[in-house]
Amino acid sequence: MTGRTSAVGNDNWVVNATPAVAGLATLCAATALSSVLDGVLWLVYLAVAIAVVGGTGVLLRATRVPAPVVALGQLLALTCLLVTIFTRSGVLVVLPGPQSLQDLLSVLADSMAEVQTGVPPVPDSPAMRCLVMVAIGVVAILVDTLAVGLGAPAASGLVLLCVFAVPASLADEMLPLWTFVFGAGAFALLLAVDGQHRHEAWRGRLPHRGQSGSGPAATAVAGMAVVVALLAGLSLTVVGTVGRLPGTGEEIGGGNGGLGIDPMTQLRGMLNQGAPRELFRVRNMPGTSAYLRAMTLRQYVPDKGWELGGSMPEGVPANGPLPWQPGDPGGGEVSDIRIEPVNWVDNWLPVYGRPREARAVDDNWRFDPERGMIYSVRPRKSGEYTLETVFDTPSADTLRKVGRQADIDPAYLEAPGVEGRVAELARRIVSGNDNQFDQATALYRYFTDGTQGFEYTTQTSTANTSVDALEDFVFNGKKGYCEQYASAMAIMARSVGMASRVALGFTAGYATGDVQTITSQDAHAWVEIYFAGYGWMTFDPTPLSDGRGVTPPYISGLDADDEEDDPSASATTTTTTTVAPGTSASASAVPDALGQDGTSSADESTPTWHLVTLGVVALLALLATLAVRFGGARLARPVWLRTAAVVAAVAGWAVVAALVLALLSWWLAVLLLLALAVATPAAVRTWRRQQRLRAVAGLGPEAASAAWQELVAESVDRGTRVPRTETVRVAARRLVRVHNLDEQGRDGLRAVVGAVERSWYSAQSAADPSLPGAVDNVRQSLNRNAPLALKAKVLPRSVLQPKPPVEQDPDE
Repeated sequence: MTGRTSAVGNDNWVVNATPAVAGLATLCAATALSSVLDGVLWLVYLAVAIAVVGGTGVLLRATRVPAPVVALGQLLALTCLLVTIFTRSGVLVVLPGPQSLQDLLSVLADSMAEVQTGVPPVPDSPAMRCLVMVAIGVVAILVDTLAVGLGAPAASGLVLLCVFAVPASLADEMLPLWTFVFGAGAFALLLAVDGQHRHEAWRGRLPHRGQSGSGPAATAVAGMAVVVALLAGLSLTVVGTVGRLPGTGEEIGGGNGGLGIDPMTQLRGMLNQGAPRELFRVRNMPGTSAYLRAMTLRQYVPDKGWELGGSMPEGVPANGPLPWQPGDPGGGEVSDIRIEPVNWVDNWLPVYGRPREARAVDDNWRFDPERGMIYSVRPRKSGEYTLETVFDTPSADTLRKVGRQADIDPAYLEAPGVEGRVAELARRIVSGNDNQFDQATALYRYFTDGTQGFEYTTQTSTANTSVDALEDFVFNGKKGYCEQYASAMAIMARSVGMASRVALGFTAGYATGDVQTITSQDAHAWVEIYFAGYGWMTFDPTPLSDGRGVTPPYISGLDADDEEDDPSASATTTTTTTVAPGTSASASAVPDALGQDGTSSADESTPTWHLVTLGVVALLALLATLAVRFGGARLARPVWLRTAAVVAAVAGWAVVAALVLALLSWWLAVLLLLALAVATPAAVRTWRRQQRLRAVAGLGPEAASAAWQELVAESVDRGTRVPRTETVRVAARRLVRVHNLDEQGRDGLRAVVGAVERSWYSAQSAADPSLPGAVDNVRQSLNRNAPLALKAKVLPRSVLQPKPPVEQDPDE
């Protein structure tokens, strides 16, 4: 009869391939994150994490531990990997300890701050790599458990689908087609491999049934599903919201603050995220500084703070001439400003001054003249656009002559819940001023002139927006950042009858040549007060001391020609121009933290020799692998040639793996090399076994000799050597006695001995067809009656001590 040994070299690859294909499916699904994460190095980190998870699973399952223990072991291995890469406080560098776990949690906290404040695609930072390694590492454990441990790869598709769901919900555009093809293809391969595995197992139990495997069927069904999904995705574009414009029957925003984000939370996040990230590059700015306005908040809600207020109107297309805002007198010098978003993906497209026209803006953007904002239904990334706008402002004397507003939405006058001490303080501050401009200026100077003890800090926290907190800030705390100052002044202005709103955007940034660079650290909030016939005027009550603030000419006392309009005012105000690097603590830190392209320069670049060596070794390893795979008869003689090719391929890929790990951490590379050194004997033993069993299955002239060599090696691994002086029959009796072979093993061994003797003396070159089954029976009997210890598996004696002395006899 024909045993299962014949399948070792051909069909049983599917058993060993399932963990690898499960890992491949996880990695291919993770490519969907390329829509929300920049760069490609994070993908290398994921590949390493998935390989560690899969390899740990293979090793633990080889020891036949329960499935929950395998999953826990994989989780521990993933934790050790994270500790090694992202901390320097692990026990013996690798093992997690209290300090290393605390450091790891700190890195994850940084990543969550980037998630909350960043705009996709976020930079490939160490914190983000740690986060995706944790998330995808857990996914890899689940997929491995389902596909390999529980034998249910179809269920793992639900887990992989969740990987696609996250970037699909965050990305502005639809996910790239290639990520779906990769993910679906790898999942189809997983189903096919599992189907083939099941078929081989079934065929082993019913050897006389000649049915076709389920692997091809699974592949065909999965392939058809991918094709149908691609065709449906390309044709049914009406499904979803990508490309939908406002005003098509659905309102956006609403009373909750609008468009699914809390503007103040987003502002706090940008200021809290640590190293500044470049957001905009502005060109052709005139010789004046101005705030870049992203959005305006109209509604004050007690105990919640400032919100957009109401639903966003349909607006008008933003690409082209723009309608004037309420109160805009028209006229003024028009400037052509080019704005290049760098890491900005949001619902808002910032503008300067009083915009007249926007160009190179796609049709998804709308303009709301009442709020002075360009917006979109969904967050999206914009290319460089040109803005024609007017920076001119009226003089202080002109604004003093403006009467109380009568042409503005009453919502800008509402101040619910603001009574008592705050309202009384506002009335006391503006008393003695008979016009709105001087009243607004008095409120502005209350916060900024330095006499009241107010201080600015960038150490933000989750702000308490209740009326009690507002009162505490104004009377007691007097320390905060732009949100508190803008909120306080705007609501106090309303309490004395001035129409006001809070604007969110960015300060002037810093100059790099002819480009004005704006980063996340320039995020800012200020107050705009309405003057009938002139529109919204900027009043920034935040006492900035780093030179980033902008003081309009009507407050600083300078008219449009930079001549003193009110000499007495110049002593207490500052006209701020564009901040250059080095003029302030915050601004001077920006060039050090950012490169010219806005990327972080903190990470050291990979040496060129490292990349060149990696490429050369990978090429050589690939060539050696192709030679082994397709060399065929050309490498059969001499034998050492094929052996050299195999060694070159294995060693080459080991060096490639070490060099790839060295991109993450040299400690990991050293550990990998040590692990490979320990695993080499077992790998050599496995390769030799497969070569011999393949020769046995081929039933050629060398089959009997290969069968005997393999059984002798099995005996040596178990501590019993066969002296060279013994005949085959004497050695066979030794194996039966020492290893206590049962009847099936003894019968198989007799068949092998007979095949060996016939190969010596018979003229027939072909081996007996029953030889593979006989070898399989002997090996099974050895495993039952003399199982290998773990040490013997890891350090096989047949590899480490292949040639014993001639006179050695274990029985003596």
